[in-house]
Amino acid sequence: MINIIIFCMISFLVLFLLYTIFPTVLIRVTGWGITKKVKTEGIALTFDDGPSPEYTELLLDLLKKYDAKATFFVVGSNVKRNPEIIKRMYLEGHTIGIHHFDHISSWLLSPFQLKRQLNMTEMAIRECTNEKVTYYRPPWGHFNLFTLLLSKKYKVIMWSDIFGDWKVDKCKNGLLDQLRKTTEAGSILLLHDCGETWGADKEAPKFMMENLAIFLKENQNKGTRFVTLKDR
Repeated sequence: MINIIIFCMISFLVLFLLYTIFPTVLIRVTGWGITKKVKTEGIALTFDDGPSPEYTELLLDLLKKYDAKATFFVVGSNVKRNPEIIKRMYLEGHTIGIHHFDHISSWLLSPFQLKRQLNMTEMAIRECTNEKVTYYRPPWGHFNLFTLLLSKKYKVIMWSDIFGDWKVDKCKNGLLDQLRKTTEAGSILLLHDCGETWGADKEAPKFMMENLAIFLKENQNKGTRFVTLKDR
């Protein structure tokens, strides 16, 4: 009996690794089916996890002040609660992509559940913009065995630079210096405009924006362009 239990546990672990960790590592290392940089003379700002009624509109004000465009990978359930923010994003020239309907890892989703997360989020966005949704970024950058197949109608976007800005301590200690090092054209920068997800600090976006304001001002003086993924 003990041998059977051990065999079942090992089998489950192997299947889990094949469904989750293996495809994630393979895809992210090889770059197969994903985009980590874009062909542009500008820099692509991207924001995950919103829209947040507390922070996203403040972020939109900041981007507008410095004439910077961005791409927002939104959580569908947040879209349903805050449709006016999505409409404002769209009207102000930003691009909106999918980040699941719930902020849940693809590792925990069956193929059917993943497809439903994509469809529901696309529908929520389209109800606000009446525009085709082109881009997708899975939460935490996690892929399962079927992610690329089920998301083949979208362009899967990862990042060239990630900063840990979901933590207040990181925002206060080192974020600005890291941002200043991202000068290469075509870079995709990953930041967050909502602190309500698992592992994040609720007030982190406030401190992220304080650093981002300095970064945008400095780059405005340098003539740097901040573009959406559509501006490639």
